[in-house]
Amino acid sequence: MSVHLLLSAGRGPQECAWALARLLRRLEGDATRQNLETHRVQTVPGDRPDTYRSVLIQISGADAEAFAASWAGTLCWQAPSPYRAGTGRKNWYVIAQPCQVDTPRTTFAEADVDIVACRTGGPGGQHRNKASTAVRATHRPSGIVVVVDTERQFSLNRRIAMRLLRQRIEEGDETAGRAVTTARWRVHDELVRGNPTRIERPEMPKQDLASQEQARRRL
Repeated sequence: MSVHLLLSAGRGPQECAWALARLLRRLEGDATRQNLETHRVQTVPGDRPDTYRSVLIQISGADAEAFAASWAGTLCWQAPSPYRAGTGRKNWYVIAQPCQVDTPRTTFAEADVDIVACRTGGPGGQHRNKASTAVRATHRPSGIVVVVDTERQFSLNRRIAMRLLRQRIEEGDETAGRAVTTARWRVHDELVRGNPTRIERPEMPKQDLASQEQARRRL
């Protein structure tokens, strides 16, 4: 099983892009410990080195979906700004949302099409009514229906109906693909600062941890 997670700094300051890079490494390390594989599918770098405005990451493994859910939402990287020493702000927010990357393409097969001969009116209708040359074609998997009566011969109308079905199915796939792309880009504007679902901080150096442990023992 694999899922895709989109991490975005939204329209936040450059520190958010810096925070995203740190959160990404933390996520990847967490995934490795849980025997999951990660792959950076797409990255958009920030203005400064080692920063990202957004990253699309693929997570693969038995518990990939649950893992992605544990990292979804507003993420907070809690640390002083590396760029502005005077600022008192220490919380930098990033959004992470599972997203769909590709839409399945509809496979067109004539065996999936029901063809029914029917009668229509119009110019030359008297001949058509007698011969039932019109075609009503239904593509069962998608439910798309076309009716063709432009030609006097059934075989020609059938051929046209098949071509129209192919075109409409391809157009439907393209529309669905554009909708997925639009939904993915919309994530960049959904970042909510505050009330994070997850807070991460830089790891404390080992010597500092040892000093804290000694201080606790003296107490």
